[in-house]
Amino acid sequence: MSPVTPALDADTDAAAPGPGRRPVLDWVGLVCRLGLGGVLVVAGALKVSDLDQSVLAVRGYQVLPYDLAVVVGYALPPLEIIVGLLLIAGLFTRWAALIGSLFMVAFVVGITQAWVRGLTIDCGCFGGGGQVAANQTKYGLEILRDLGLMALGVFLVVRPHTRFAVEDRLFALAPVAPLADDETHPDETPETD
Repeated sequence: MSPVTPALDADTDAAAPGPGRRPVLDWVGLVCRLGLGGVLVVAGALKVSDLDQSVLAVRGYQVLPYDLAVVVGYALPPLEIIVGLLLIAGLFTRWAALIGSLFMVAFVVGITQAWVRGLTIDCGCFGGGGQVAANQTKYGLEILRDLGLMALGVFLVVRPHTRFAVEDRLFALAPVAPLADDETHPDETPETD
């Protein structure tokens, strides 16, 4: 009887420890994690010390009712920091990337509607925000930046396995040992004479 080696799918194989076992896409995922996570941490940190200004920035978009804008203005900076730190650490990567991507979708929609409606505001993405002169708006660049960040998040949602992720250490599956010649795989029916 020949030894039966359990089939490993691509994700399990990629998660197995050892040099040279991780494909190039794991490194791409690491870059995506650090890129999106780093931007979210910086954006949140620049706003968290002045939450009143954060509320003014949200109100500048003139989309949300006053009370809801206050809630969003206060909640967004700490959430950005938490999601960013999770991405940098590689913990709950898929979910953190999904939330980060949804942040970017919301930012793109908010900036686009402000541009279409002729509002002249600073996006408040990294602090500040509110009314500015018409020649100080940077809507096009801000939308392109957020679309790029959203692409990093989407990559991580589709393929969350990355290099140096804490979740690999915490939730790694035990390696599957090959069966000896006289052992039968649990899914196989023993041969009878």
